[in-house]
Amino acid sequence: MKLNTHHALTSPKTLLVPYTPDHVPTYHTWMQSPSLLTATASEPLTLPQEYTMQKSWRQDRDKLTFIICQPLPNAEKVVRAGIDDAPDRMVGDVNLFLYPGEDEGGVVGELELMIALPEVRRKGYGRAAVGVFMEYISTQWGEILAEYQGDDRDHGTTSTRSGVATAMDGLQYLRVKIHESNVGSIELFEGLGFAMAGSGANYFGEVELRLDAQNLALLDRQNVKLLEYDESKSDAIAR
Repeated sequence: MKLNTHHALTSPKTLLVPYTPDHVPTYHTWMQSPSLLTATASEPLTLPQEYTMQKSWRQDRDKLTFIICQPLPNAEKVVRAGIDDAPDRMVGDVNLFLYPGEDEGGVVGELELMIALPEVRRKGYGRAAVGVFMEYISTQWGEILAEYQGDDRDHGTTSTRSGVATAMDGLQYLRVKIHESNVGSIELFEGLGFAMAGSGANYFGEVELRLDAQNLALLDRQNVKLLEYDESKSDAIAR
């Protein structure tokens, strides 16, 4: 999606920035890990293929992606690309995939979370990132739905259209699919209000957890600030 092109989300515990070409080399290095490929059900890609994938994700109307970074050390008004999200500050990614729902005109959102580096797992980055991301989905849902449905207006500013900030019209529920052996991730999402759906694991050993749309807007707020993501700093560094 183009919606978050200039959006950075900051809280005391995390920083989320849009996935840009500058992040691709680090992301590609992460995805050389066999365990990450297995955990994310991904196929290994070449670096050129990874750049193509990044471009596709930026343009596709049914995908919304942020790179998870360490939190900002100081209060900022602008997040500086290439500085605040430098490779040594990147820790993973969080994604939303949109699908047609069971109800006519309805939409289902599927969340995916990856904390890439073993040394930063179990330190609260995942929970913080998902909480911030879900608040963004809740407050920006009108814009997300408009882009998904083909609205070609200019997305990506830090403003929100009047009257759509908390409207969850069209969203049926959010879901996550997690391998039944990944107890930590299951507990993370249960702690955010998700509940088991269905009778157990599927053929692939995955369980599904869901959060109804009406409950999304009721979640505790994460002290999130929506800041401008300034790529001009990154351009200057590249030169």
